[in-house]
Amino acid sequence: MLSAFLNIFRIPDLRNRVLFTLGMLVIYRVGFWIPLIGVDQAALSNLAEKATEDATGFGRLLQFASIFSGGSLQQSTVFGLGIAPYITASIIFQLLQTVYPPLAALKKEGMSGQQKVMEYTRYATVALCFVQGFMWLGYLYSQNLVEPQYVSGGGRMVFYVSGVTALVAGSLFLMWLGEQIDKFGIGNGISIILTAGILARMPAAIQWLFDNFNPSVQASDGKVGALGLVLLVACFVAVVMGAVIMTVATRRIPIQQAKHVSGRRMYGGGRHYLPLRLNHAGVMPIIFASSLMIFPSMILGWLAGLATSGGWSQWLVESTAFLAQNFQMGAYPYVLVEIVLIYVFSYFWVTIQMSPEEMSKQLKEHGSFIPNVRPGPRTAEYLEDVISRITYVGAGFLCVIAIIPTLVSEAFGVPPYVSQFLGGTGLLIVVSVALDIVQRLEANLLMRNYSGFLSDGAQDGPRIRSARAT
Repeated sequence: MLSAFLNIFRIPDLRNRVLFTLGMLVIYRVGFWIPLIGVDQAALSNLAEKATEDATGFGRLLQFASIFSGGSLQQSTVFGLGIAPYITASIIFQLLQTVYPPLAALKKEGMSGQQKVMEYTRYATVALCFVQGFMWLGYLYSQNLVEPQYVSGGGRMVFYVSGVTALVAGSLFLMWLGEQIDKFGIGNGISIILTAGILARMPAAIQWLFDNFNPSVQASDGKVGALGLVLLVACFVAVVMGAVIMTVATRRIPIQQAKHVSGRRMYGGGRHYLPLRLNHAGVMPIIFASSLMIFPSMILGWLAGLATSGGWSQWLVESTAFLAQNFQMGAYPYVLVEIVLIYVFSYFWVTIQMSPEEMSKQLKEHGSFIPNVRPGPRTAEYLEDVISRITYVGAGFLCVIAIIPTLVSEAFGVPPYVSQFLGGTGLLIVVSVALDIVQRLEANLLMRNYSGFLSDGAQDGPRIRSARAT
């Protein structure tokens, strides 16, 4: 492992790519500390901390948004929106490509069509930046989180114009940084920036554990004992291992190529595999389910407060309070509904991304078939059955990953920003991006006759000698 890491810096091109990526991440983190004009940062931080600890709707909204903004939204910096508008626009156009014929036609045109779709995505990103920027500044103004000189008159205009301009420019600059990493760095730029924002919150989680650690075996009064710390570390290792295994797991379907004769020679007849990822939907089902689950608790909490102060009947007051309590994070109905939504969105995402009929058609056009399965509609039915089964398993894995942070937070009494590293969207994103970077580094090292992270160092000698001999 150490030799493979050192080999990265022995290759000038790969070394420059890694250093360029690190430099772009440093720029990203510098922008994290540039605040917006007119925002009372101390009051905003206190409100966000209180809302997060009380698990209110606003606190959960901040937790969800901080995944895509690196936590900078609650500090209200120039990078406050993060790359969330770009990700939202990308998801929208990815879905539209499956249902809107003109975009579907562009998708089939290859690279030129994809560049046109990317251009539309950038335009949509700018529009979303303006909308989200105005909404965020409007919320700050409604909560009296604006400094007095920017409350009324010309100061209010300055606050909105400067704030929206800074937020839009910051989000577009991050999009540009991601594109530069794609060209001159290593890995997917947008995903790397997203991962950096997630990992930036890890020191705060470690600091909380350090401040609340009690050497006794079973601590109380909100402290984490030695046994609790061991269980947390073991849970973190087990979840990461499971996430890695499930992320790279595939169902390999054997594919046989038909034989054909040309002149006196016979071609084809080879045997290969069609890999189907067990978790093809990735983190999208959790993102969709988590975003939808924010609204019931917010709406029911608002109704509960309105029922208490609005003179409603006792039955309505008790019913609304009961529903609001049972749809808080960690409650059994909340977890059950979230699991159902994850399964629904898993099948929905796989359905729009994978077409068994199209896969069967492509196999037939290339002269390939699945052994013991008739080409055509029967192959499509077989692929649909396989995809349905592996999606069921993948969705179950996503459900476990999604509810682990909630269970750990309830069982050990740790805040959500600590338990989020034991599962959820953030962990899956970090694991996926880390695996992608390792695979890219591995490919670059092997291409230059060096051993990689995933290969046996004992093979260095034969590989290099055979390359020199040729």
